Amino acid sequence: MTITVTTTGRSHRLLGLGAIRINRELRRGVTGGIIAVSLWELCSRAPQLFGFSIPYIGVLPPPSAVMAEWAKLIVDRSYWLSWYLSFARVFSGFAMAFATGVPLGLLLARNRTFYGAAFPVFEVFRPIPPIAWIPVAIIFWPTQELSIAFVIFLGAFYTITLNTMNGAREVDPALVQSALSMGASSWSIYRSIILPATLPSILTGAAIGMGITWEVVVAAEMISSGGASKAGGGLGHLMWNAYISGHREAIVVAMISIGIAGYGSSALLRILGGHLTPWLRKN
Repeated sequence: MTITVTTTGRSHRLLGLGAIRINRELRRGVTGGIIAVSLWELCSRAPQLFGFSIPYIGVLPPPSAVMAEWAKLIVDRSYWLSWYLSFARVFSGFAMAFATGVPLGLLLARNRTFYGAAFPVFEVFRPIPPIAWIPVAIIFWPTQELSIAFVIFLGAFYTITLNTMNGAREVDPALVQSALSMGASSWSIYRSIILPATLPSILTGAAIGMGITWEVVVAAEMISSGGASKAGGGLGHLMWNAYISGHREAIVVAMISIGIAGYGSSALLRILGGHLTPWLRKN
């Protein structure tokens, strides 16, 4: 009975400390957001309030005007369709990058022959920005939708592969030798030793790659011509149309929407990573 009470009390204290830390971080985040928006409003309205214009940020529409435009768009079905199309493209491209990047990274790390043959080719293509692949994607793939998915795939593929390879290389060789000496198969070693040890690096690469895919989707959606095209739409296309029409408030709304979508996607991966790697959680 005494042990149970002590353990429960310690658990309650840990939960309390965790809640305090989360509340403190939330307050700091809200405070920082309020300060940033207030400064933005003041800088945008400086000509009316102070009689002079602030360079760069002064040309942006004020947050109040952006929120007014957002209020109009939020009840527009096409705005949410843009969210859906961008999410579908990002997650399809990311899923392909994850499914190919993780096995390739493990193979590069654990097979010297394959590493010597494949890594130089990998390193030649890795510095090429995904945006530079847009003309090739248009020529190579039969549809615009596949072209968009391919460019988004490249945005995450190299990061996931490289992080997986580096993480797998850090696995203690003594653990692998011990498993081999006890008769473990190669598959058992990968499943029970290498993959769990590499999981934190895989998740880090996935989170970074997800952020890159949202950066790339803006350029990728410029491939499409919009209108009645099946590949049209998306938040990137929404922002491009706003730019063409000179609608600055809508440009900022689309930019913030992409930022929120990217932050939410990466946050979901971090939450998933916390559940998959409980040994890394901080008390």
